[in-house]
Amino acid sequence: MSDALQQETTDVLTRLIRHDTVNPPGNERVLQEELAAYLQAAGLEVELIGRTEPRPNLIARLRGKADGPTLCLLSHVDTVLAKADEWTHDPWSGHVDEAGILWGRGALDMKNHTAAEVVAAASLAREGWRPERGDLLIVAVVDEEVGGADGAIWLTENHPEKARCDYLLNEGAGALIEVEGDRTYGVCVAEKGVLRFRLSTDGVAGHASNPKMGVNSLLKMAPLLQRMADHEAPFDLSDPARALFAELGIPLDGDPEGAFRALQERDPALALLVEPTLRVTLAPTRIFASDKINVIPSRTTVAVDCRTPPGADTDAALRRIHEVLGGEGYALEITEEVIGNGSSADTPLMDAIRAFIDVEDPGARVLPTMLPAFTDSRTFRDAYPDLVAYGFFPMKHTTLADSWPLVHANDERIDTRDLGVATRAYRHIAQSLLG
Repeated sequence: MSDALQQETTDVLTRLIRHDTVNPPGNERVLQEELAAYLQAAGLEVELIGRTEPRPNLIARLRGKADGPTLCLLSHVDTVLAKADEWTHDPWSGHVDEAGILWGRGALDMKNHTAAEVVAAASLAREGWRPERGDLLIVAVVDEEVGGADGAIWLTENHPEKARCDYLLNEGAGALIEVEGDRTYGVCVAEKGVLRFRLSTDGVAGHASNPKMGVNSLLKMAPLLQRMADHEAPFDLSDPARALFAELGIPLDGDPEGAFRALQERDPALALLVEPTLRVTLAPTRIFASDKINVIPSRTTVAVDCRTPPGADTDAALRRIHEVLGGEGYALEITEEVIGNGSSADTPLMDAIRAFIDVEDPGARVLPTMLPAFTDSRTFRDAYPDLVAYGFFPMKHTTLADSWPLVHANDERIDTRDLGVATRAYRHIAQSLLG
């Protein structure tokens, strides 16, 4: 049964990858129609709904025998761009090599989730399983890679009852993390927020042939860029961060810097991934100055991608930003804001995940983690405030250090054995939660 599930999930993922759903433009309809037919044949109720005809979202439901919670397995089927001439194998081939590695855009982000989730649901339905209580919901959305306006946001705003759920599994964690020889599997319980802003300095325009005739705003920006290079905001530990240190057995004792140093000594690679989740981070990414090479710029603007810990409000984040930049000599305009979000690490869903790991990899542990980026989980948490949402795609044969650099990169690929692990996980969790 296990080998058959792995093979079926591999076959489904291969077919999904062969659909070019690079966003923009997405064009996910043909893929979604194929998934709909597959799930309908297994006995699920399926519908396709979207803001536009070419980009429908898929909702499939396996109804239970009695009222109870709804478990949603969420994924997105759009991908980022891939340039075929930069890949070892065609990114739209779904090629499986002799080592059992499947290559293609979306193999990790996140058509692998889609494949494992739909195979888990379809295989349970074909076996005649129905939840004793509640429903199993499969949601495959479009448009996540550019923000979700046509996907999760549109769906939860326009059809909230169709996507309503109590528990949700999505992307964000699950690859193997080895800590001092211990095998651990991350479960993403929270995501950082966004407080993107424009930073501006003003000067006086003049002819570039006589630099002293003007005041160069670009030169006034240089010290601010240097401050972002040289200074970091202090740690602001959120509840998910505290849960991670507790699970690792590292005491905080009112000294988060000391706790982080202990983590660095224990596992430098893990510490590198954890560090940005513990503080407000500032990453200048774009700069705009003079429109002409021979004109001294009167205004220079830098776009800064700022990420904030869960629970940090605007005022708290701005205090940290000003601590890094200093208090004067610039103007700051917020351009995008999403408050960091998360779910408790102590829930029946976490219990079900732990129970699966106990069976799949005896002796391994589950580690609550936080994502420095964000996913569609934020949209579902906003829409359904009581929702418990985690990121979890267990990979027993691939470490986080090996998989994370491949996301959005050339030669994205996955070990097909991990497709089997994830499919077994979603089956086990559904049966544990819903009976």
